[in-house]
Amino acid sequence: MGIDLQLHNGRPYWPGRRSKRKATLIRQSHGHGEALSELIAGIPANTSGKLWTVDPYNDTTFNEQVAEAALREMPALLDRCTNDAQVEAARDLMAYLKDCATTPGSYLVFVGD
Repeated sequence: MGIDLQLHNGRPYWPGRRSKRKATLIRQSHGHGEALSELIAGIPANTSGKLWTVDPYNDTTFNEQVAEAALREMPALLDRCTNDAQVEAARDLMAYLKDCATTPGSYLVFVGD
């Protein structure tokens, strides 16, 4: 089980679906899926934050406002890290959240297994 990240410059669209819209994918990360999934799974449910809502088994989408709110949770998430792989996963997530929060109209998709 792992979580990949995708940053889109608009409402997510994947080519191949029947539509005249153009692809929106800016970049994606596959390198830290397992570690990111472990970190997200360790967040207590029903907290005041946004990251606990990420579903490791399905896709979860954050818009720029939700990404900005989730950035405030990153210090606590980094404190939860127990190994280097989790630290790298958290830093990767933080970079994606920052880029989403500062790119008008963007979306961050957590692609679950």
